[in-house]
Amino acid sequence: SDHDQPVAANLLNREFTAPAPNQRWVGDTTEFVIGSSGKLYLAVILDLFSRFAVGWAISAINDRHLTLRALDAALKRRCPDSGLLHHSDQGSPYASEDYQAVLEAQGITCSMSRRGNCYDNAVMEAFFSSLKFELSDRFESCGEAKMELFDYIEVFYNQRRRHSTIGQISPAAFEKARATHAA
Repeated sequence: SDHDQPVAANLLNREFTAPAPNQRWVGDTTEFVIGSSGKLYLAVILDLFSRFAVGWAISAINDRHLTLRALDAALKRRCPDSGLLHHSDQGSPYASEDYQAVLEAQGITCSMSRRGNCYDNAVMEAFFSSLKFELSDRFESCGEAKMELFDYIEVFYNQRRRHSTIGQISPAAFEKARATHAA
């Protein structure tokens, strides 16, 4: 987060719940080891309503292009109304003009963690901790990483992994139950 881009206030303020889908999203990136010394980065956006991973992307470079691809995937998957709150750390990919322009164009309000305070984005830290514990933090190749991360996020995490925060059911089951209950 050592850059000269403007940073947003911490509007989320550790309120890690949402009353409905597409009200509050959190995003972050993490690093994996490839082979003996390579690196691969994963950017993920979670919906705080259900903890569903609404968008994600991987790249050999941790930059605004990576975070923009994850945001684009989330926007295409969810088509949120304006008024959504998007929370991240103060990293340069999230503070970049390009990222901020997309948020503004979509009517999304930006929120950022206080500098150096990982608790302000604890949901993302917990997601990455679980992912690395349950899957791995290293892979033999980029191809293996892509396949394993897809299976973990889309097949296991979103569809089957149970969460204590949402009543010991998966994010997809929670959203389906709430949609059925609301109808």
